[in-house]
Amino acid sequence: MIPHLLILGGTTEASALARTVADAGLRAVLSYAGRVDKPRAQPIPVRVGGFGGVDGLAHYLRAEGVTHVVDATHPFAAQMSANAVAACAATDVPLIALTRAPWQAGPQDRWTLVPDIAAAVASLARPPRRVFLAVGRMHLAMFAAQPQHRYLLRLVDQPDGLPFPDCQVVVDRGPFTAEDDKDLMKNHDIDLVVSKNAGGTGARSKIDAARELGLPVLMIDRPAIPPRDEAQTPAQVMNWLAHSGVNLGV
Repeated sequence: MIPHLLILGGTTEASALARTVADAGLRAVLSYAGRVDKPRAQPIPVRVGGFGGVDGLAHYLRAEGVTHVVDATHPFAAQMSANAVAACAATDVPLIALTRAPWQAGPQDRWTLVPDIAAAVASLARPPRRVFLAVGRMHLAMFAAQPQHRYLLRLVDQPDGLPFPDCQVVVDRGPFTAEDDKDLMKNHDIDLVVSKNAGGTGARSKIDAARELGLPVLMIDRPAIPPRDEAQTPAQVMNWLAHSGVNLGV
């Protein structure tokens, strides 16, 4: 089989897989949703933008002759992941997700667990605090329902506008260390961290920093995603490809 991979990306895992696929000489495209103005350079062709739902993605798979799809999107990109499951089922294209294990609270962590973004917003209905809101750009508008807090935001791109009367923005791109984030939180007098349970190592520094500083964390659980095959490393994805008929030349 001559493969043509579609990698749904936007994560460090997707970039690592792109390098592995390029080294193997496989034909592949890495797709970004387009939420970052200047994504990192990649060793394989890149497309930017949505597909137009399940039907649009199915049309793309057929039109481009895609033979395999790897969903390496963020664990909170639930709609894209659900669309991938449905589109691949409709087109009979094999799908695997390159996932990362969720973080687990340790004895020194001070986590309050909430099931979703809406529950996190509701949990902030309390007197003003200095909140490190580490949820990315997509969900900021929901937190405007709690304008009494002073928010610290760290974003990859400078935002056009923000829904908060009192906030500070740091424009920076990781990876960050726990020491970096300890300094950030101390410099801004943070007393609460709000975070999605993204898992992995790329965004963990703020969780480690909060633990070391003894700060509470409002931890948002991952959304439910339809069942699909999963891998935890690029090597496991390559093994899956080999077992599905792709000649990797080894």
